[in-house]
Amino acid sequence: MLLATVATAAAALALAQTGDPQEIEMGSISGPLEAPRRHFRLRNPAEIGPDEAARVYRIAKPSLRAGYEAGATPHAASGYQGWAQYNSAPYLSATHGNHYINNYANDIARDYGRFEQAGRLPPGSILAKDSFAVTETRGILLGPLFIMEKMPAGFNYLTGDWRYSQVRPDGTVLGETNGPGAARVEYCIACHLAVEHQDHLYYVPRAYRR
Repeated sequence: MLLATVATAAAALALAQTGDPQEIEMGSISGPLEAPRRHFRLRNPAEIGPDEAARVYRIAKPSLRAGYEAGATPHAASGYQGWAQYNSAPYLSATHGNHYINNYANDIARDYGRFEQAGRLPPGSILAKDSFAVTETRGILLGPLFIMEKMPAGFNYLTGDWRYSQVRPDGTVLGETNGPGAARVEYCIACHLAVEHQDHLYYVPRAYRR
């Protein structure tokens, strides 16, 4: 049984705001801090089923929203929890640092819900993935908010005009394509280039699609 509570989620938020990720069961980064080669990674995540993951998300969801929105600079995905959600339950993503993630899209990006038949999404499309981790000792760690925003043509050829950004659980922006801290999110570009043929998009695993 998961031992996490609302208090655990609040404590995790405080750790995420003030603590060194490597001191809270996170693995060492790959590459320099200013230009990592992957997401911060939980060493030994607890693997929980969809029902339990959904229950944990209900605990963490208010803290995630409050944390992301606490930043001094507004970001593209403010209010994302009011958008359409395309996964039925949080799912463990090794490529996102062994965090459980959820997939949201704004109305402009509604064709994302067609998955492999989505085609190219129009400028103004925003995809947001919030995240949390469950540690080996069954604690909840609040994770980053991962954002993809389709920019006007010519923004960045390599990204297919997507702007990648990552927001920490305290609302600060780790980095964004063509902006401050761009080198910190370059690994997003490299990963998504593998699916350039489908507008650089990965989709919700079939077992978790709504």
